[in-house]
Amino acid sequence: MELELYGPDDKLYSKLDQEDALLGSYPVDDGCRVHVIDHSGARLGEYEDVSKVEKYQISQEAYDQRQDSVRSFLKRSKLGRYNEEERAQQEAEATQRLNEEKTQARAIPVGSRCEVRAPGQPPRRGTVMYVGLTDFKPGYWIGVRYDEPLGKNDGSVNGKRYFECQAKYGAFVKPSVVTVGDFPEEDYGLDEM
Repeated sequence: MELELYGPDDKLYSKLDQEDALLGSYPVDDGCRVHVIDHSGARLGEYEDVSKVEKYQISQEAYDQRQDSVRSFLKRSKLGRYNEEERAQQEAEATQRLNEEKTQARAIPVGSRCEVRAPGQPPRRGTVMYVGLTDFKPGYWIGVRYDEPLGKNDGSVNGKRYFECQAKYGAFVKPSVVTVGDFPEEDYGLDEM
């Protein structure tokens, strides 16, 4: 490649062709630019498509044999998924949470009036439309049709319908934030106008 030094007025000052010379030995001033002429034959954008780059791959067995890998460090230190006690404890806690949610969910009958008190949100009233497990997240969920358009969906999530309601009237909440009882629809007096 060739290097050329241009001044602020785009006039060629000199070629930077001395291999052992420092940049300060040339007449470099404010506003100057160094122009590079590439003779390597590389095309513009040639190295931007990473799919053309051959990647190094190692088999799982060979990686397991290495002693200088992150996996071997985690195994030696018994961290993350290699800590059997911690994993067993996490699984036990998850099972306990699921059983608690199941017990709470069984106490919430479909069709009953309810009030949802989610943290950081005002209380919302509606009707229980669905109780059970879902495909979108683990655990037990309560599908609620709100009295007002305060929800996030129409009773379906990711294309799967769990119950019917108007858009923005449906929501799924955890059983712990649902209270079943005599919660009549609130009358805001808007019909009298």
